Amino acid sequence: MRRPFALLAGALLVGALAAPAALAADGDDGFTIKDPRIKESSGLAASHLHPGVYWTHNDSGYGPQIYAVDGRTGETVATITLSGIGKPRDAEAISIGPGNQIYLGDIGDNLDGSWPYVWIYRLPEPKELKDQTIRATQYVVKYSDGPRNAESMVVHPKTGRVYIIDKKEDGGHLYEGPAELSPSGTNVFKPIAPVDLWATDAALSPDGTHLAVRGYFGGIHYDWNGGRIKRVGQLDVPLQRQGESVTYSVDGTKLLYGSEGSDSPVQVRDAPEADGSAKSPSPQGGSNSVGAGPDGGGRFGAGTVAVVAGVVAAVWGLRRLLRRRS
Repeated sequence: MRRPFALLAGALLVGALAAPAALAADGDDGFTIKDPRIKESSGLAASHLHPGVYWTHNDSGYGPQIYAVDGRTGETVATITLSGIGKPRDAEAISIGPGNQIYLGDIGDNLDGSWPYVWIYRLPEPKELKDQTIRATQYVVKYSDGPRNAESMVVHPKTGRVYIIDKKEDGGHLYEGPAELSPSGTNVFKPIAPVDLWATDAALSPDGTHLAVRGYFGGIHYDWNGGRIKRVGQLDVPLQRQGESVTYSVDGTKLLYGSEGSDSPVQVRDAPEADGSAKSPSPQGGSNSVGAGPDGGGRFGAGTVAVVAGVVAAVWGLRRLLRRRS
């Protein structure tokens, strides 16, 4: 997401939501990303080797770096530069797979699905947290049904298979990659299940049995079901200026939600129980919560969501108009 529009959307959202009550302050034991270089944090992944550390990155317009952030202080404790790849176009997601391998998804498309291919980069999570350069493997990715924009990528913690969720206002699809990515050929991802959300990020539970998908104003909890996902209920997503990331804690008991912007907060909520005790979708038109619409629900009144939806539609419309003129 390009920053001027993110700032505009954030300002409008603050105005639109000034009157209604804010979210409860539960789960406020997160942190604030303090590094001034991290202005557009678009992905989040809990480190497997370094307890309490979270990996993040900027999106479009930045270099091939990922950052290790201390979840107690919000300070950057290591900057990793990826070598063996070009400059990322629009890195939007980060995930850690088997063998402590970090996957960076350069899968965004600010031109609304006009790039014929996107990339995924893989590198080992460093054993020592220090500034360093690590060689990455680059994979070319195409979709079986044509180019598209995406901001969500997960790696199954047991099989290592990579999945992508495209970003569409009326809901997208979960795309499944090959059983093993090939660095020498094109990796074709195929749609296998619909996702009822305008998705900005997703995360698989550490045991690989649950999928959390977030949007700007809500989220959905799914049973993984071998990739043929089944909706369980809503996630307790905090209201953020521009909610762009989510990750499970290493033990799977918490979900951490991140946002773009300087000094961006990472907020914590309890993860749904393993027995599927996420909040059930409320009926459409309820007075205190959102129905099962494209953004999955949350703790906002129907009137508030209508205002917010209008704001976002206006911002996106303006963005597309200016893009055409340019």
